[in-house]
Amino acid sequence: MSSVFNGERMKDGVIKLASLIKKSKDTVILTGAGMDTESNIPDFRSEKGWWRSIDPRTVANIDTFYENYSLFHEFYDMRLRLLVGIQPHKGHYILSDLEKKGMIRSIATQNVAGLHVMAGSQNVYELHGNIRKIRCNNCNHEASLERFLAVETCGSCGDKGLRPSVILFGETLPPKAWDSALRDIQKCDLLIVIGTSLEVYPVNHLPMLTKGKKVFINNEERSTDYAFDLTIIGKAKEVLEALNHYLLL
Repeated sequence: MSSVFNGERMKDGVIKLASLIKKSKDTVILTGAGMDTESNIPDFRSEKGWWRSIDPRTVANIDTFYENYSLFHEFYDMRLRLLVGIQPHKGHYILSDLEKKGMIRSIATQNVAGLHVMAGSQNVYELHGNIRKIRCNNCNHEASLERFLAVETCGSCGDKGLRPSVILFGETLPPKAWDSALRDIQKCDLLIVIGTSLEVYPVNHLPMLTKGKKVFINNEERSTDYAFDLTIIGKAKEVLEALNHYLLL
């Protein structure tokens, strides 16, 4: 047996998932932090995650942006510099390839590093925004990353409030991305949830809204308010590599 399979239980789950995908006419993916951690992006909600020591409600908050911009900037300066050199892993490329083959419709993601787009996926709904994109909070004009890191003003309106295009605590999700994800999930016949704690509102409600089958892939067991048709415990990349193997059979 190939080393990509982490035990018989995982292998059996992946075989079942491959069968579900082959039968599905409309598959949608929902990803969270566990999808990106194997690209060496910190997982804020794990036992060793950043947000165990840094309260996101203090720094990643629209009130902090207005009232303590220096703290806000310091936090996102650190996050952006840690993304230098970060690339998609093989699992991201597998999902991109499945989209090209018509086997999945779209990806809705809570992640902000933009790795699905970097891997070539086209129909990606970034529910919490994209940290690599910089804009002016005042006029919404796009700005360069270098301008933000240097704490420069907006080149369009002169405002001092440059920021990453992420959704902060106290802000609503981007309507276009949310509405598109909601539409696809409501009508899909297979929803595959990968690497999310399902703790963050309102994204954690999305699996409740599909009438199709639901599959949960995560590196650890999670109790949820709704039942999944199939649960696979394993790291996102290894599960997707195993899945790709069986889809080719």
